[in-house]
Amino acid sequence: MPIVKTTISLPGPLLERADAFARQQQISRSQLFARAVEELLRRHESQALLESINRVRESCSPTPEEKEARRLLKQKQREIVKEGW
Repeated sequence: MPIVKTTISLPGPLLERADAFARQQQISRSQLFARAVEELLRRHESQALLESINRVRESCSPTPEEKEARRLLKQKQREIVKEGW
């Protein structure tokens, strides 16, 4: 993967904190920013996926069999917890 140089502008105090953290972690400033952007994108993508899944779930009504299976599963879970499994 090719490395591309870029220039960004940050408030001075934020850059100082970032530099201190990078030193503490023994990584370069570039590595810190790359990891931060990657983590932000991963979180955003995960949240978007979760929202998409929830929209699909909400649009699908469970069948009577699914409702009964969920009820029985919840009942069994309560029994297991109550017994101290």
